[in-house]
Amino acid sequence: MGLEHLKISYFVNLWSLNLLVSFAGIKRIEGRLPFSILGIDSDNGAEFINAHLIRYCEEHKITFTRSRPYRKNDSCFVEQKNWSVIRRAVGYGRYDTNKELNTLNELYGYLRLYVNFFQPVRKLIKKERIGSKITKTYDEAKTPYRRVLASPDIEDEIKMKLKNQYDMLNPAELKRKITKLQNKLLKLNALKQKVREDLLEKSVEPSSRF
Repeated sequence: MGLEHLKISYFVNLWSLNLLVSFAGIKRIEGRLPFSILGIDSDNGAEFINAHLIRYCEEHKITFTRSRPYRKNDSCFVEQKNWSVIRRAVGYGRYDTNKELNTLNELYGYLRLYVNFFQPVRKLIKKERIGSKITKTYDEAKTPYRRVLASPDIEDEIKMKLKNQYDMLNPAELKRKITKLQNKLLKLNALKQKVREDLLEKSVEPSSRF
């Protein structure tokens, strides 16, 4: 999940999108972000559109809006990160076992550090149309971490904590751990599929009579 004007990418695996897990996931995000949440723009699922979350947003003065049904561009920044980070890291497989869940959570823990501290991104400054041609102008590529440090709205204490965290990170080591967990996830998924295919094959075998 991200804050558009800082281009922050932050990921919490919500797994089963039910009220309890989604609400807990949002609270986890709020506790780990280096800035306050000003607004939440969700899709139309019942895991988000409910009295509990609305009341939470009202109590914490968080603006709550929702996207229009079947309009992906209403959440274009999230959809963009969904491809450039999540899908490129874990693909389109269906991960629905406890072992896969634990592996995903561990992988996302390293992935958020790798993306936020070491992957520079460019921010679109302006878009100009001249006839049939559209010209886009971007700013200098910076990591989300560098953008947070450059923001005057972030407290110095928080910036210092981020600097200390950055000094302790090794991008090569993070990448190795991510790759190892990706391979583990693929093996778990392949094994699960094989087991299910074997069970399905046995269930359709004709019974033998002697």
